[in-house]
Amino acid sequence: MKTVDVDIGGTFTDCYLNYDDVVATAKASTTTYDLSVGFMKSLEAAASKIGRTLTDLMAEIDSVRYSTTVAMNTLIQRKGPRLGVITTKGFEDITAIGRGSSWQDGLIGLEKRKLPSMSKPDLLVDRKMIVGVRGRVDCFGKEVTPLDEDGVREQLYYLVNQGVRGFVVCLLWSQLNPSHELRIREIIEEEYPDFYLGGMPVVCSHEVLPRRGEYARFMTAILSAYLQQSMSEELSNIYDRLRDMGYKGAFQLVHNTGGVGDVHSTTAIQTYNGGPVAGVIASSYISKLYGKGNAIVSDVGGTSFDMGLVVEGSTRFYDFEPVIDRYLVGVTMLQTRSVGAGGGSIMWYNEALGKLEVGPQSAGAYPGPACYNQGGEEPTSTDADLLLGYINPDYYHGGTLKLSVDRARKSFRKLAGRLGVDPEEVAAMGRKILDAKMGHEIYKETVLRGYDPKDFILYAFGGGGPTHCADYARFAGCNDVLLFPYSAVFCAFGSSTMDTIRFYEKSQHMTLMEPITRKWALDVGTFNEIVRQLREKAIREFKTEGARAEDIKFELSLEMRFGGQIHHFRAGVPVLFVDTEADMDAVYRDFVKQYAEVFSPIGVSPSSGVDIEGFVLKATVHRPKPQFAKMKFQGEDPSAALVGERKAFWEALGGYQSTPVYRFHLLRVGNQILGPAIIESESTTVVVPPDWALTLDEYSNGRMKRVPA
Repeated sequence: MKTVDVDIGGTFTDCYLNYDDVVATAKASTTTYDLSVGFMKSLEAAASKIGRTLTDLMAEIDSVRYSTTVAMNTLIQRKGPRLGVITTKGFEDITAIGRGSSWQDGLIGLEKRKLPSMSKPDLLVDRKMIVGVRGRVDCFGKEVTPLDEDGVREQLYYLVNQGVRGFVVCLLWSQLNPSHELRIREIIEEEYPDFYLGGMPVVCSHEVLPRRGEYARFMTAILSAYLQQSMSEELSNIYDRLRDMGYKGAFQLVHNTGGVGDVHSTTAIQTYNGGPVAGVIASSYISKLYGKGNAIVSDVGGTSFDMGLVVEGSTRFYDFEPVIDRYLVGVTMLQTRSVGAGGGSIMWYNEALGKLEVGPQSAGAYPGPACYNQGGEEPTSTDADLLLGYINPDYYHGGTLKLSVDRARKSFRKLAGRLGVDPEEVAAMGRKILDAKMGHEIYKETVLRGYDPKDFILYAFGGGGPTHCADYARFAGCNDVLLFPYSAVFCAFGSSTMDTIRFYEKSQHMTLMEPITRKWALDVGTFNEIVRQLREKAIREFKTEGARAEDIKFELSLEMRFGGQIHHFRAGVPVLFVDTEADMDAVYRDFVKQYAEVFSPIGVSPSSGVDIEGFVLKATVHRPKPQFAKMKFQGEDPSAALVGERKAFWEALGGYQSTPVYRFHLLRVGNQILGPAIIESESTTVVVPPDWALTLDEYSNGRMKRVPA
């Protein structure tokens, strides 16, 4: 198996190359002006480590998988195209009105408390670019008023004259009857065919999200269209360069659902937050390898700190109506959390609060931390780590990037003068604030879900994870940490562990159980027909990627609720098709069990009856995954990996102390290192404080545990 997995972050582009079980990893600076440049540099660096040229390697590679921040960056910077939205007349203000929660969607707790300054999110599409057309389908999917095609053309000309570069068609109840949306797309294509230079993409809401709920459906369609152009341009550049190098295989993208999919069948919104999701999936895979069910996922990158949970080996936490930026959408997305904390996080003095803060502003890849010598002047987390002696200025990225201690110290002078302390003391304070920030986020993520952090292993990855993990684990209440030789490219490794997964959805109201009498009332024929249609659609799409129908595994979830409830709950059910009352009973029992686990058994109300509001079919094709063999124990003595000493700051020891320095790749299975110690690899540095110890386990991963002082 020869595969390439690449993850493009805000600061670095990571590559994980598996060449017949020979693994090579590499990092390159993310080139925001053209992501394909950094992509190819990281791939070339990985190829050189196994003695191959990039051209020779690409002719042999079986698959390329890729996760990206293009969608996220486009949205944050508001660099999407000028869009026109066509909707049902009288409903042009749906996105402006939003929902009751729109005022606070996407805000952190502190921002939510500032009621006078709260506002609804800015519209991605200006109100004058949203037009209504006559024509109506009712809530049963029946046409009530024919589509006014002349009116469509009139509004179309208006939008084009306003300079739109794409269209979004969002009509009421189109998920039940899409005929009007399809006809509007035909009219647009008739007026502005694809073969014209001015041809423009058209996104129909029923294709992006065939579910009820106008605001979520409209925003999902608008976001997909808004992100599509920049995604298409970047992916075309990368794909073209791969083809020029002789690559002939598929080009797959990481989906935020927890799987991968071919670029030709992926919407832009499915790629949002793909990198962190890949890290969660990889953590689940590693958890099964160790037989340990509970893991906290922590990724310290250059710009952000991402986290997630694996419980009993399962990535069970999904957002079914997640908020992207500040916009509620209806896609199914694996749940992760991100905060502005990482190696590039800028340390600054908050005059209003009178205290030192770290992030969320980041120096990014360019100009980067001050010590990079690329023009950066603000003090960052990386500058602090260098000043405190944790990072080797001559071995950063294996020595390919020389760091300047003098520039790092100079960047802290302004803060030091403001606080009346030495630059080194400011660096120590800033690092502690950053670690506390990350640790408290982990603590909240576990405790608020009803878990004890002590029952979890903390997986530390990203370039800064091993450097900070012991300290933020302390703040989180974790005593057990696992880190990897490929920690710095863990999210790229993550996509190599992912299957091809897609979700197929349809909204449909049905009654499963009648209220009071509690008799079964399911329309079995309609139920099975909906599942059959979703299943056939999945088989058709997977066949275009070379998968056989017998290779696809299907799982059905239903959006259900007790009678009288406003909101529904998504529950996995044990059957695909319902044929007997026993099947209905199985569906009901699984719903009640999962509902009680989330909301407590007190909320179960069978006498109110049970309704079904929607169908969600998950289709999975399993892919080969990396295999790890257990290594033999080779002794506890790590002295063969010792390469010297240097002074490093240890708060518990009262300041700077001479500290042993080891090389990670020279350690052998069974080697034990008591803190304080520093372990260097080409792509990251492991910091072992005085009250921690690291052991290299049978898979050559580092296991860190707290020990008595």
